[in-house]
Amino acid sequence: MVFEKLRILCLSLVFALILCGCGVYSFSGSMSSGIESVAVPVFENESVEYGIAEDLTSGVIEGFVADNTLKVTPRSKADAVLEGIILRYERLAYTYDENDQVQEYKVNITAKVRLNKSDGSLVWEEESLAGYGIYHADDETEEEGKSRAIEKIAEDIINRTVKDW
Repeated sequence: MVFEKLRILCLSLVFALILCGCGVYSFSGSMSSGIESVAVPVFENESVEYGIAEDLTSGVIEGFVADNTLKVTPRSKADAVLEGIILRYERLAYTYDENDQVQEYKVNITAKVRLNKSDGSLVWEEESLAGYGIYHADDETEEEGKSRAIEKIAEDIINRTVKDW
């Protein structure tokens, strides 16, 4: 009986500490620049990979929607515009087995990205932002590696846009 009361007391204490740790949380952005909405036109594509511009643009938009800090709007209603150019897409052998057969490939995507306020002032710019995705040669496709690379570079773009560093 004493052990049961002690167990309940400990669980109550742990629960109370967890609740205290969840104190004040804001869903509003941490940007102090007054940006509440962003437009994301389709990225330009200077690579040889067909369709990558649309895929990356969609990934970035989905990232903003999931993050919910900034509202994605048309350019005419946006506080800022995020523009990008895909500079390079490449698939490289990443790891090999003992017979020099490729086990994994790595997809690299490199883009130039900038965020301007609607008045034209620069918020941030990155000349060479890179994302990568690794996939297994035996049971995965290049599409899966490309999706991982898009997810990574989109995450970096979202973080760079909504976080104060």
